[in-house]
Amino acid sequence: GLPLVLGGGHETAYGHWLGLADAHQDKRIGIVNFDAHFDLRTADEATSGTPFAQIAAECAKRGQHFRYLCLGVAETANTRALFDAAANLGAEWRLDTDMTAWQLADARHQLAEFIDSVDVVYLTIDLDVLPAAQMPAVSAPAGYGVDISVVEALVGKIAKSGKLAGADLVEFNPNFDQDSHGAKAAARLAWSITRQLRR
Repeated sequence: GLPLVLGGGHETAYGHWLGLADAHQDKRIGIVNFDAHFDLRTADEATSGTPFAQIAAECAKRGQHFRYLCLGVAETANTRALFDAAANLGAEWRLDTDMTAWQLADARHQLAEFIDSVDVVYLTIDLDVLPAAQMPAVSAPAGYGVDISVVEALVGKIAKSGKLAGADLVEFNPNFDQDSHGAKAAARLAWSITRQLRR
């Protein structure tokens, strides 16, 4: 079966990746993160902003290549130091402003090249990548964001690749939801992931 983690903070990503790395030893694991933030911060204590820095450090310890694609990065929500950290780690990314519906073909091409370069894919969706109107139920609602139709189309490409090993939907906070708009959007994405796998 496919592990589907529902969160909660994005700090769940580190534990999920550890499980996938143990289950898929000697395979190249590619992380595809739909997120307004890189989540590459370093800190003495793990937070929702540190999981991919933790994974990168663990990859270095294991002698593995850190393969990370972050889709929907908001320039306004990441410091120059985080962009530099991503570049130094060999991460790839695509800005939210480059992920409109009319740019979907380019995003699909970038994603396809990334999928082709790895053996299995770990998909993680931070719901704050969606526009605030579609996803109010997060602590950092997006002023721009990536439309759910674009996210769903790209998630479908991952699911159809046959390489999807695990998925997350994280950062949902019902305390900030409005008329269950956020819950319905999150449920739609969960349904979309599993529906594509059944086809």
